[in-house]
Amino acid sequence: MNSHTTEELSGFQTGFTVRPAHVFAAASADDVIAAVRHAAAERLPVTVRATGHGLPGPVEGGVLVSTRRMDQVSVDPVERTARVRAGVRWGQVVEAAAPHGLAPLNGSAPGVGAVSYTLGGGLGILAREFGYAADHVRSLDVVTADGRLRQVTRESAPDLYWALLGAGHGFGVVTELEIGLVPVRTLYGGSLAFDGLRVDPAAVLRAYQAWTRTVPDGLSSSFAAVPYPDLPALPPHLRGRYVLSVRVAHTGADGERLVAPLREIGPVLADSLREMPYTESHTIHSDPDFPHAYYGDSAVLGEFDLATAGEVLRRTGPGAGAMTVVQINHLGGALAEAAPNSVPWREGRFLVRLLTVGGRAQAREVLDPAFALLAPVTLGRAVNFAFGAGDRSEGLYDEVTRKRLAGLKSQYDPASLFPDHVSGFSG
Repeated sequence: MNSHTTEELSGFQTGFTVRPAHVFAAASADDVIAAVRHAAAERLPVTVRATGHGLPGPVEGGVLVSTRRMDQVSVDPVERTARVRAGVRWGQVVEAAAPHGLAPLNGSAPGVGAVSYTLGGGLGILAREFGYAADHVRSLDVVTADGRLRQVTRESAPDLYWALLGAGHGFGVVTELEIGLVPVRTLYGGSLAFDGLRVDPAAVLRAYQAWTRTVPDGLSSSFAAVPYPDLPALPPHLRGRYVLSVRVAHTGADGERLVAPLREIGPVLADSLREMPYTESHTIHSDPDFPHAYYGDSAVLGEFDLATAGEVLRRTGPGAGAMTVVQINHLGGALAEAAPNSVPWREGRFLVRLLTVGGRAQAREVLDPAFALLAPVTLGRAVNFAFGAGDRSEGLYDEVTRKRLAGLKSQYDPASLFPDHVSGFSG
C-alpha cells in the first residue's frame, strides 16, 4: 500500500481496519459515477467515507469512495440555504453561514462530515427547537447503483427522497445536499460540570431528569458522565476525575432563568454557560478532535426509569472494565414532529449513548449488560450512533419503516451494490 493510499484511508476512527480492493479519491460527481460503474461492472460492493467519524466497522475488499476532496460549500442568504458537497465538515458550514446571521442544524463536533450525519438523521445541538437535520433537506444529488447522477427532491422522487433521509447510506453515494438554514446568530449555551467522585451521580441525573420536565421545547440539552484517566496529556482539572455535566443550547433570551435550578444541584467543577456567537457553539460539548479508537451504540427510550439509569451509570463509571462515556440526550419538541423521511423513533423521550475508548471485545463486556438493563424501555437504536456495531441490525428501524426500505432497496439497488450491514434492510 503506497503512502497516498495510506493517507486516503486515514480517518477519525482508528479502531477498525480499512482494506478495500480499490480506492477512488473522488473530487467530483463524475469521479463518483466512475467509481460506481466500475464497482457494478466488477460486482464489487461500494463503501463511502468522508471524515471517518461514523465508520460502522471494518472494510475488507470492494470499492471505497473517498469524498474528502469534495469539500465545497456555498450559502444563499436570500433563500436561507446552503449547498454542501460530500466531503464538507460541519465547521465549514457554520463559518460560511455565520456572516449572514444563519446557522445549519449541525451536531456538536465541527469535524463531523455534514452529509453522512444528515443521511442518518442528524441530532443537532438545537434539535428540540428545529428537529432533525434531515427534516431541512431541500434536495440531494445522488449516484445510484445504475451509475446515474440524480437530483432528488420531495416532489421529483418522493420515495427515494424519503429513503435517503434516514437510511441514505444503503441507497447510493450522495455527492451534494441543499439544506435549509435557520436564522440564528447567537445562543445561550455551555455546560455545568460536577465532580462525580464527590456528588452522587444518580442524584445529579435525577435532578437533570426532573429539570427536563420544566423546560420549553426550544431548549436542547444532554447529560454526560466521563471517567477521565489520570494521564499527563489531559488538563490538570480533568485528570483522574469522574466528570458529570449538563450541556445546554437555547436561542431564547431567558437562558439564565431556565438553568437556575441546575446550579442548585451542588458545587461545580466548571461553569461555561453564557451568551455566545453561534460560531462558538462547538465549545458546548468540546468533543475530542484527535483520531482515536472507539466503539459504541445507543438506545432510544420511550420512558425514563431513574433506577435503571442509575444502575447504568454505576456499571459504566470509573470501576468499569473500559473507559465509557455516557451521554443522555433529551428528545421531544420538534424532534417528535412528523416529516417526509425515514428517520424513526420520533416518539422517543431520551437517547442514551454509550461509547468506549479502545477495542471492541472489551467494550462489549461493558456495553451489552448496560443496554440489556435498558431493554424494557427501549424503542430502538439510532443509526448515527452505531459506532462499530455493524453486526447488530435490529432496532434501527421500526418494522413498517424497515419493510418499506427493503422494498425500495430492491427497486433502486437489487444487487446490493451498497450493502448496508448496519441497517439490516439490504437482505
